Amino acid sequence: QPPDMTRTSVATAMLCVLFLHSCKRPEAKKVDARDLPNQLVQKLTDIIVVDIFTPPVASRIYANCSIAMYEALRHRDSSFPSIASKLKGFGSMPSPKTGETYDFNIAAIHSFCETAKKVTFSAPEITAYQDSMTKAYSQGLDKQTVERSIEFGRSVAAVVADRLSKDNYKETRGMERFEVKTELKAAWVPTAPDYADGLEPHWPKMMTMALDSAGQVPALPYPAYSEDKSSAFHAEMKEVFDISKNLDDEKIDIALFWDDNPFVSRHKGHVMFQDKKMTPGGHWMAITQTACRKKGLDEVTSAKAYVWTSVALYDAFIACWQTKYQTARIRPQTAIQRLLEEQWISYIQTPPFPEYTSGHSTTSAAAAEMLTEIFGDGFAYTDSTELPYKLPVRSFTSFREAAKEASISRVYGGIHFRSGCDNGNEQGRRIAAILLSKLK
Repeated sequence: QPPDMTRTSVATAMLCVLFLHSCKRPEAKKVDARDLPNQLVQKLTDIIVVDIFTPPVASRIYANCSIAMYEALRHRDSSFPSIASKLKGFGSMPSPKTGETYDFNIAAIHSFCETAKKVTFSAPEITAYQDSMTKAYSQGLDKQTVERSIEFGRSVAAVVADRLSKDNYKETRGMERFEVKTELKAAWVPTAPDYADGLEPHWPKMMTMALDSAGQVPALPYPAYSEDKSSAFHAEMKEVFDISKNLDDEKIDIALFWDDNPFVSRHKGHVMFQDKKMTPGGHWMAITQTACRKKGLDEVTSAKAYVWTSVALYDAFIACWQTKYQTARIRPQTAIQRLLEEQWISYIQTPPFPEYTSGHSTTSAAAAEMLTEIFGDGFAYTDSTELPYKLPVRSFTSFREAAKEASISRVYGGIHFRSGCDNGNEQGRRIAAILLSKLK
């Protein structure tokens, strides 16, 4: 102890040191850059659930936001080419200026979020998230690099926005409702409990991304409507009815796990309330997230996986909806009530659009093929993405196995005939094959 310091002064000095140490700003939490695409897509899913977008519209949101993210992020690795240049309707993407420094994670945050603000209803929430993420990723960077990166991300988003303005979405919002032909026994009609109009009847008019047209991949024929008890149609209908009378716990779990109805109405007397869940596309984007994290992919490869999956979902919805409204096929609920049991109701709520082909089957098969190409066949994983909706986890040995289960779940749920599911699954695989021929 120095001669001029008393014990009291030493104690005081020590307290001051401890006080100053406790007042130091905590170190900034280091970001996990590899997880950035997963975080961005998860935030988008949360917003889609709250905003209640229909499954086809949600696929448009996922595809455009994912492309914007990838086209900004890919410049981290020169071996990753532009994907937008291989798709329809996109202009030339901007390139970073030679000799200038960028943080392409920040650029991706802004390309993704600026695009998301144009296709959702939650711009204030997205802006707040965008600012928070930018702050986290700006630690240790000079102001000029941050600003340059933000501007680059916005320039990518501007190219995506240009395509959004001409993909026919706005035009389809003002088109007429689907005309229900009640005089045709084979035709789809609105079903209980809401008797809603046909959902997105003009979705086939949307500009595809990789397919030449909505009708490029027609579905196989299906059994024609017949009231003959020996007909193939009657056999399909009877299968759905018989399954509904003998649902075991496993089939119920499968039906509920893959329900993915973004807006399920519940009725109690004169009161109606709603349950919100992920869309079918959102479920496959969540599966993509699970695979990316399990594999430990870098951010650019993860971004590519999201683009491949979301573009497949988007084009598959367009092709499927083309088939749906061309065939306008009757739903099991209508047929069974007419021919077998008047008060019969499907186990899960029948959605408001024609039966053929199954949207779940078509889109799931397309997404599964894209993921199989990236991660390989036999990629086993546990799907816990439905836990927030109080559904248990399920495990799969491959994406294709999951797609087949998603498909048959619609028969278990009583909303599809088997041909709608099997032929939808086949339609989705052919769609993916065309996409892969262009994107690989």
